[in-house]
Amino acid sequence: MSDASEAVTVTIARVKNEAELLQALAIREVVFIEEQHVPESMDRDTEDATAFHVLAFSVGHAIGTGRLVTLTKAPAEFAGKWGQIGRMAVLQSYRKSGVGGLLLAELEAEAGRQHMRGIRMHAQLSALSFYRRHGYTAVGPVFVEAGIDHLEMRKLLEG
Repeated sequence: MSDASEAVTVTIARVKNEAELLQALAIREVVFIEEQHVPESMDRDTEDATAFHVLAFSVGHAIGTGRLVTLTKAPAEFAGKWGQIGRMAVLQSYRKSGVGGLLLAELEAEAGRQHMRGIRMHAQLSALSFYRRHGYTAVGPVFVEAGIDHLEMRKLLEG
């Protein structure tokens, strides 16, 4: 079997300590700050200290990350606890290999464990089809965040 046809083995793990959080921040720096030119002040925020973060690993190296935060105010038309998934980032050489879907699934599973009724996110327009495939629906008009067009997307959770 050639290298091109071999599947990438990926594991997803919760960030457990400061060293792992720094790995997540490093991935975000490469993807958002360096590749997409998002100002560092817009990527890093106070939510990082309390969010549920995950890392994707391949062959012992961190290759992707994402986070889940609890919203203090749910969307007006829905009752109950809601979360927001954000800072989803996968290193370029691992994109299109299923890593994003694995990260998203673990963040959604954690939202379920926290008894969240739904999830919202600010999705870059380039990622809309990815999130639609995972059951998210676009809400409202396009808006610009960090110089990039986004749409709010939402998903109600089972249960």
